[in-house]
Amino acid sequence: MVIVAELLKALEKIDGLRPSTPASAPARSWIPWDVDALAVDVEEDLVCVRVVATRLPLSLDEAGAALRTVLVGTPWEKVVLRIVVTDVDKRALDHLNGS
Repeated sequence: MVIVAELLKALEKIDGLRPSTPASAPARSWIPWDVDALAVDVEEDLVCVRVVATRLPLSLDEAGAALRTVLVGTPWEKVVLRIVVTDVDKRALDHLNGS
């Protein structure tokens, strides 16, 4: 689905967030499709993007604005946009212990 690819492109531009893919997803090296697409669900009344925080503080407002821009002019322009943080990368917490 083209909209999923466009949402992932917008997410790539947001520092501190990356798509959250299932731990059970096969290794990326041999998959003929984008595993990151598993982080996005597009339904009739909801777009849900699952992310991992790689930096704190979270940049969810920026991510929401970027993702919402992708939805303008599509059937999903007015649906609920949900960003779900599924995990926090250890590196995002390094500054807490002086690293």
